Amino acid sequence: MRTGHRPAGAGADDLRHRYERIAPFYDLLDLPFEYGRYRSIRPLLFQGLSGRLLDAGVGTGRNMRFYPAGSEVVGLDLSPAMLKRAERRRGLSPASVELVQMDISRLAFPNASFDAAVATFVFCTLPDELQLPSLRELGRVVRPQGTIRLLDYTRPQGRIRQMVTRLWEPWAGWAFGASFDRPTEQLISEAGLVLTSSHFIVDDLIRLIEAKPAC
Repeated sequence: MRTGHRPAGAGADDLRHRYERIAPFYDLLDLPFEYGRYRSIRPLLFQGLSGRLLDAGVGTGRNMRFYPAGSEVVGLDLSPAMLKRAERRRGLSPASVELVQMDISRLAFPNASFDAAVATFVFCTLPDELQLPSLRELGRVVRPQGTIRLLDYTRPQGRIRQMVTRLWEPWAGWAFGASFDRPTEQLISEAGLVLTSSHFIVDDLIRLIEAKPAC
């Protein structure tokens, strides 16, 4: 594991401190969601991808078993404590994996250095001021016509799910910094990206967004 050389901003620092605090308990807290929902949809992030891939917000490494065989994956996270847990899962990956500590809004990679980038439940935790710079950075480091896929929660429209999410929201915000109202998709064009697909994959709650850098 290595450390990126661009310092994090204030908003990123707050996020890092939050995940340093919750890292020892993260997998336990997430366990019902992982086996009840996430494990079946993680493979969708990597369908058709190959080459050099960026897993932006690798967390504790839950995506690793689904990396495309033969690919080279760089997994980044703000939190050293989360990366230590991801290190334990490196052996599950059919791809080669490098783990780095880095701020998604200040990536220390050259332009067009990845064939694709994915972010799993990352943008719903990023504060609004980091949304646009983080999208721009993904667009910068992914090659022209490459793929960017974002898997995230959104505010549901169904009445029952709205009630459930409103009950869950205060805890999710405290623990993960998560919100159901991040403006990620609305910022795609402003970030210099082209939206190629956006659809729900779990009811009207979890959306998979796909974009590419504008030529």
